[in-house]
Order: sequence, then C-alpha cells, then structure tokens
Amino acid sequence: MIHPYDSYRSLFPTLSTHVHLASCSQGALARPVSKAIEEYHAGLLLSGSNWNEAMKKLEETREKFAELIGAEPDEIAVVSSVSHAISAIAASLPYQKGENKIVFTDIDFPTVGHIWLAQETMKDNITLIRSSSGVVHLEQYEKEVTHDTILTCIPHVYYYNGFKQNLKAIADIVHRKGSLLFVDAYQSAGHIPIDVKEMEIDILAAGTRKYMLGIPGIAFLYIKKELAEQLKPRVTGWLGQEKASTFDIYHPVFAAGARRFETGTPSFISVYAAYEALKLLLGVGIHNIESYLQELTQFTLHYGQEKGLHIIGPQSFESRTSLVSFYVEQASEIEGLLKEKNIAVSARQDVIRMAPHFYNTKDELKHAIDELSSLMNGR
Repeated sequence: MIHPYDSYRSLFPTLSTHVHLASCSQGALARPVSKAIEEYHAGLLLSGSNWNEAMKKLEETREKFAELIGAEPDEIAVVSSVSHAISAIAASLPYQKGENKIVFTDIDFPTVGHIWLAQETMKDNITLIRSSSGVVHLEQYEKEVTHDTILTCIPHVYYYNGFKQNLKAIADIVHRKGSLLFVDAYQSAGHIPIDVKEMEIDILAAGTRKYMLGIPGIAFLYIKKELAEQLKPRVTGWLGQEKASTFDIYHPVFAAGARRFETGTPSFISVYAAYEALKLLLGVGIHNIESYLQELTQFTLHYGQEKGLHIIGPQSFESRTSLVSFYVEQASEIEGLLKEKNIAVSARQDVIRMAPHFYNTKDELKHAIDELSSLMNGR
C-alpha cells in the first residue's frame, strides 16, 4: 500500500524511532503542536502576561472544533475534560421521581457510570443497557429508552473493542421516545467524520489527547443551540457569564449558548496545542483519514487472523473503527514488553489495542502484529 500521507510523517518525531499505535490512548505529538506549546511558554517567559493573546487563541480553537463537527462556535463550550462535560450536564438536568430517566450503556467509558451513579437524586431513574459480546443492538435502544427518558448517553465508539455505533439511527429512536442524545466522541473525533446536525446529536463531548492529537487539559462540549438556552448549569463560573455580568457578583447572567457551561480560566497551553492539532487534522481532511484507516483496518483484521490471534469485537470493518483489540491474558505485561521493542500499544483488561492514525503504515502494523504473535507464542 502506498502511504498517501508520507509527507506528514516527518511532523511526528516519535515515528523515526517508534511504532506508535496507541491513538486510542494518546495520539503522537506533531511538531506544529509542540511549537504551539513553546509559543505559549515563550509568551509568558518574555512578556510576563499573554491573556489577550490566549483568549484570542481560545476563540480560534473553539471555531476549529466547531468546524470539525459541523456546529456553530456558540454551540461549543471549552471545558477541562469529558468527565467535566458530563458532570456539568448531569447537574443541569431537572429531576422528577419516576420520570426524567437516564439511559447509558455498559460500553460507555467508566467515567459515565461513575458520574450518573453519583447523582443521588437520580439513582432510581437510571437504566443501564447491557451489551452482548461488546455490541449494543438498535433494538435494545428501542426497548430500553422509554417515553420517560430525558437523556440517552452513548459512546460513538467502544473503547475496548472498536465497535462503532450508528448515531443517526440511534438518534431517530431516542428522539421518537422524547429523549435527548448525548454522545461521547472521545474515541471517534479526529478520525471519523461527525456532523452533529446531520446525525441529529443534541449534546456531544470530546477531548483532544487521543485521535485529535492534542494534550490533556482541554475538552469540548457541544450543545445544540436551542437546547443550551433551556439549560441552567449548576457547574459554571465567571467565563460562563454574559460579558456584562462577568465581574458582577450579585447579578450573574448566563452566557448565550453552550458557553454558559464554561467555568474558570482554561489550560491555555492545552488550548494552543489543540488549535494546531485541529488545524492539522482539518488540513488532511477527516473523510480522507477515515478512508485510509479503513484500508489499514482491513489489513489488520486479515493479518491478525492469519497469525492466529484472537480478535475481540466486530470482525467486519463496516461496524468498527481502526481500533483492533487482540485477546491477551497478560495484556499489561505484553504491553510493557512491546514498549521495550519501541512499539506503543494500549492494554485494557485482557486485550492489546492497536489504534493507528493517518500517519501509520501497513508495515508498522505488520511489524507490531508479528512481535505480538511472537510474544504470545513464547518466542
């Protein structure tokens, strides 16, 4: 396979010495992103204060993420993490016993369960959809989401096995029942096209440190414009206020749109990194990235099976992402042994996850699978 993005590989220094297949955990750092981090640091070092420049960069980054998911900038709140985003939404929902039920799944990232189960007033209003072999079928949403459901919380992609959900189909089901749809896109944003309007997503959250090629400390919360105006956040702060009331301690007025869910001063160094990472991804094109990764996925599935490895999750690349999980009993130990060979993968429970990005090659995947196979066979 001819690598269509070979010219980009030089932007990622780690690729000269390592095989980086851990985008589901941490994307490789690109030179423009590193330079942006240095730019923020230099601004502080030389001038002592760069507040105005940093706030301008914050708005530019908001616009970039809005472009990535087909939203308007005022529909985006900049927050510290996806856990922060979910917690803020949870705290803003009205509670009525026996009504306003919350539905989430056992393929959500654990933080989702931690947050909803921590809402004491809602503990009797929670429904957990259980997967079958790591897959949730559409008919389960038909059954479990009822006309009493106020919010259905789902992951776009299951972090454990790469299973990808049909967001538009789920949106149709839950909206018919009167529920809002909240999508955790941490494992999809940056390599799978997302259009929140076409997919009819009400709320979406995503962080930057995985496929969006950034660093920890920043995440984005999308809230559909007409919905955001109806919500009154209990998790907010001075940056979540209308400009005129920012410094008025007695008469706070929520900012328009999703911005009302912002709190205090963000991690500006993460904002600078996110801007350049998003700029890079948008330059390559998310549809182009998805198309290339489908080729890598097909190769990974076929070659992994050829080497006798046990693949966990969907065997067809139509219902999965490029994240491929191999069953390994001592996954953490094997992850460490591969790291010693300069191969970065990510262990979760009893699987080794290989998650390439557009900068990876078929040869890198072949090498990683060969090494994994050798370790599994004790050679």
